[in-house]
Amino acid sequence: MPDEPGRKVAREAELLGVLAESFDVAEVSTEVGGVRYDLLRPRSAEDLISEADFDRDERLPYWADLWPSAHRLAEEVSRMPGAGRRLLELGCGLGLVSAAALRAGWKVLATDYYEDALRFAEANAWRNAGTRLCTQLLDWRSLPRDLGRFDVVVASDVLYERPYANLVAGALARTLAPGGEGVIADPGRLAAGEFVSTCESLGLQVTREGPHEWREGDLVQRITILRLRWRGSAPGTSRTSGDRA
Repeated sequence: MPDEPGRKVAREAELLGVLAESFDVAEVSTEVGGVRYDLLRPRSAEDLISEADFDRDERLPYWADLWPSAHRLAEEVSRMPGAGRRLLELGCGLGLVSAAALRAGWKVLATDYYEDALRFAEANAWRNAGTRLCTQLLDWRSLPRDLGRFDVVVASDVLYERPYANLVAGALARTLAPGGEGVIADPGRLAAGEFVSTCESLGLQVTREGPHEWREGDLVQRITILRLRWRGSAPGTSRTSGDRA
């Protein structure tokens, strides 16, 4: 039986082989908390656009790019010691945030609307955290009843369409445990204001940090961190964050 490093290398090679069958795979590197992350990604997100997907629900493959807000959120998560507590990522994309959370000791469930995103996120977790990432396909419009509640729920740059204000707020209310914290990184998208109002109407207190300036070449974004906590106990439930492993 191969040793632990050998199993890690073998699993990385297996996942890369699976991805290479369907994608022209490229690599992008970034630094989070002084640690280098080497992420696999599709070489061209535009090549993944499906007219059928767009006609059905205006779905576009935003997951295939590494966005500044994901980098900022990964920085936040890397400073939050997990100690085995549970973290849910809504819209994991390439998996940078989830990989940073695994390295910080969190038990992570990474979710996305695209199955392909989950495949890349799993591969990138193995490459950068050396461990398996639990993933689940998730539609915010129809959350499974057994999803459970989490100590921390995070998302980055998910408020770019107006309907997402209510959908993301509702997902947070359904999944955030009593005493837990939501952390959303937002670069000023159009649904951010309505998202805050909806969260407050659901009993979540919202505080803002930033904006934090992010620069890469000519691109500049000002990213705000939104932190959310229940004003009291999470309404409509007596369940705790430990209901589902």
